[in-house]
Amino acid sequence: MNRWIGLAAVAVIGVAGAGCAAFRAKVSEVDVRETRHMSSRYDYSDMRQISRNVVAEMESKFLAAFPQPPVMMIAGVQNRTSQYVDTKNLTDRVRTMLIQGGKARFVNEARREDLLKEQGYTAANATPETQVAIGRQLGAKFMISGSLTEMKDESPRQVRVSKTKVNYYKLTFEVTDLETAEIKWIHEEEFAREARLPLIGW
Repeated sequence: MNRWIGLAAVAVIGVAGAGCAAFRAKVSEVDVRETRHMSSRYDYSDMRQISRNVVAEMESKFLAAFPQPPVMMIAGVQNRTSQYVDTKNLTDRVRTMLIQGGKARFVNEARREDLLKEQGYTAANATPETQVAIGRQLGAKFMISGSLTEMKDESPRQVRVSKTKVNYYKLTFEVTDLETAEIKWIHEEEFAREARLPLIGW
């Protein structure tokens, strides 16, 4: 009898130990190049794939016509979805890929105030040999802008053990001639993702 009690106690301790291990924190490296989706929402895998597609299309359908890389600026991508999306991540990646590929040049429109302050400071305090010439900034020829939109759908109320959600996203990217205000190039990326979620979970 005591033997069986002892075995039962060991079994309980083993199960308890395994249960505690399930609640322990764990950190591991993730290869960002691998496509990973935890839900039907827009995520970093989508950002990486969309930016690659946009750059490939812009290089082959628009920038290939220019003998020299044109000067561009980024006005930003409007987030018109119901979730928080850091669209600057997307435009920063597009800009980085275009610069590294030697296909376009960019003015730093986000730092204009800082540039003007520094130019004013150097004009007043720097020696003539180290002063930066005022009024020599490049003017952008084209402006990149766009919008990210979203549509949702989910299974209706009914007797079931799970529900299905579908999120549809469309990114519109456009290049505008700053001199004429004409849209010179436009491209759309769209995708939809379905997720089946249990009604009870954590």
